[in-house]
Amino acid sequence: MKSILTTLVFVLFAFTGYSQDDKKEDNNSKDEIELKTKYGVRLAYNISNLDFEPDPDFENKHRNNMAFGGFVDFAVSNSFSILTELQYSAEGGGKDETLRVSYIQLPVLFKLYFGENFSAGAGPMVGIKTWSYEDGYKNVAFSGVAGIEYLITDILFLDARFSYGFSNILDNDASFEAKNTNIQIGVGLKM
Repeated sequence: MKSILTTLVFVLFAFTGYSQDDKKEDNNSKDEIELKTKYGVRLAYNISNLDFEPDPDFENKHRNNMAFGGFVDFAVSNSFSILTELQYSAEGGGKDETLRVSYIQLPVLFKLYFGENFSAGAGPMVGIKTWSYEDGYKNVAFSGVAGIEYLITDILFLDARFSYGFSNILDNDASFEAKNTNIQIGVGLKM
């Protein structure tokens, strides 16, 4: 985990240094493009599940629910930005209510742009438990998230994300471990 974070920080500083050189060169040209920080809201459909180790002796179904939140997308250069988001996400397993857990999450996506309308990004995510059917879940969960985004108009976008839990979300006295996996299909507005 530390090596992943170290690599992300290194890449961030490399892109930031590169973008500063681009800005100096752009200031000398008449075709200067203004970098904008964008704000917005996002609503997503969750398809989540728990990845158990060892495999459980009960039926493990996915849970369908919603996620919603607000974000800030900081433009670093014309081809790179850092998106931070605060979202509520209902996750966990499906049929059995004891497997359901909801979080307030903070994903940070390091995004690369491929043309004007398409981007892809990845980064870390931390979640704080807001609700669970029974108290048997840890209060904090760490995950990795990756996704793609397509800008339909200047303000409307569609996206898809996949997140996988790095940490066991069950209390230490449980006989097995569980990690969240989640697919989100989202729509949002940028301002």
